Amino acid sequence: MSGLEEKVAPGRAALLTMEVQRGVVGDLASMRALADRLAEQDIPKRLGGLLRGARAAGIPVIHCRAAFRPDRRGSFRNVPMVNQLLKNPDHLVLGSPEAEVIPELGPEPEDLDSVRLHGMSPFYGTDLDPMLRSLGVSTVIATGVSLNVGILGLVIEALNRGHEVVLVKDCVTGYPAEYAERVLEHSLARITTQTTAEALLELWR
Repeated sequence: MSGLEEKVAPGRAALLTMEVQRGVVGDLASMRALADRLAEQDIPKRLGGLLRGARAAGIPVIHCRAAFRPDRRGSFRNVPMVNQLLKNPDHLVLGSPEAEVIPELGPEPEDLDSVRLHGMSPFYGTDLDPMLRSLGVSTVIATGVSLNVGILGLVIEALNRGHEVVLVKDCVTGYPAEYAERVLEHSLARITTQTTAEALLELWR
């Protein structure tokens, strides 16, 4: 097997979606620039197809979501961007439509869900790492948003915990586009194995 094929083999890998939620990049998004960028790149359709292929191949799918209690307890107010969003009392409230993944991704009954109430990336203070280890996973396949902060944090935290990271470069995005491309080229290319949705689907077929 090739290096990539071995890394993403069933029993070794899990596919993570990062904040691909209705209130982040979907029909209920507050920050339309990022949502529009996702749509322009046709990522919802492409990522939905990738998830179907992963499930068919026996690759676990885990949705990493951000959410808040209605009273905001358990969440820090230490990030200016998030503080601005929290002025909307309905922003990503637990159990609300805004906190759901976009419909193109399902979710399907076999998918797993990891929700965080604070922070900018999905590992710290959540059940994500124990969940991955319970599945025997050593490779994280990263998708979602955004390259500016969230994906970068996901990748670094996964590496810090001993996982390998495969980044699906046509299933991630950020805004502005020029900056997102620079993150891919100058930061993430040095610490991840980059591939495309079609290349993964071909391996899993």
